[in-house]
Amino acid sequence: MRRTGTTRRGALTATGALALGAVLTGCGDDDKSQGRSGPVRTEAEAVRVEKALRTAAARTAALTLAHYDLAAEAHPALAEGLAPLRTAVREHAKALAVKGRKAAAPPGPVSADARAAVKELAAAERRRADAHAEALLTAEPELARLLASVAAAAAVHAYLLTELAKETAS
Repeated sequence: MRRTGTTRRGALTATGALALGAVLTGCGDDDKSQGRSGPVRTEAEAVRVEKALRTAAARTAALTLAHYDLAAEAHPALAEGLAPLRTAVREHAKALAVKGRKAAAPPGPVSADARAAVKELAAAERRRADAHAEALLTAEPELARLLASVAAAAAVHAYLLTELAKETAS
């Protein structure tokens, strides 16, 4: 038999070097070893960022809530079907609220067509879900969990409203 050039000693040395490299790489004191990615924030910066994220999220929820109110007022036949979703949005707005902040201005007029009004609500919920999902990128873990839950709920609302629009008479 011919010799391949790889010896047992060479193989063991290479394996040991790879294992040592892996151990040394894992011993670094960076943010990723603590389960975080991104820059390390001071306590004051973290509070400021959380307040800004909560304010934006609460404003988005308040706008969506106002949109529900306008749609239910313009189309009383839809009010009963929209009530559970509106209640959930109101709870989201409460959970995200920052004390001392005033409510958002109501959105523009609602479509005179009931089906179009429901489609507008679905679009508002999609925008809300997207806004909360985008905010996850900079949120601290506790707020990120809340935003993720609210974004998921908004996405479900958008789906339900889309289905409701299909069933709604024009």
